[in-house]
Amino acid sequence: MNTVNLMDTAQPVVTLTANAVKQARYLMKKNNRENCGLRLGVKGGGCSGLSYTIALDDTPTERDLVYEVDGITVMVDKKSARFLTGATLDFSLMNLLEGGWKWTNPNAGRSCGCGTSFTPNL
Repeated sequence: MNTVNLMDTAQPVVTLTANAVKQARYLMKKNNRENCGLRLGVKGGGCSGLSYTIALDDTPTERDLVYEVDGITVMVDKKSARFLTGATLDFSLMNLLEGGWKWTNPNAGRSCGCGTSFTPNL
């Protein structure tokens, strides 16, 4: 992976639970991308205004806040960080309807029923 200097942040932008770290490692291994990082962000859209994004990414940019969680490089672009600071990302295998990535975001004024989008609490 190409790297930029990891920012020295007192706290990560998004906290990853042990289950989120485990799932990220699983996806990296499954896709033969064990040296990549996890990109977290938001984009316009979804039923509540902003949708969460999660992707594997090889190259942090100078526009990213970059930090490490349990050996995984996490990248959050500065615009998304405004909406994600203090959020927690979890992964659950409860069942087919309720499992998957779960966000807990103090910046969300309201969230959609499925939890994939939110209205910012600005």
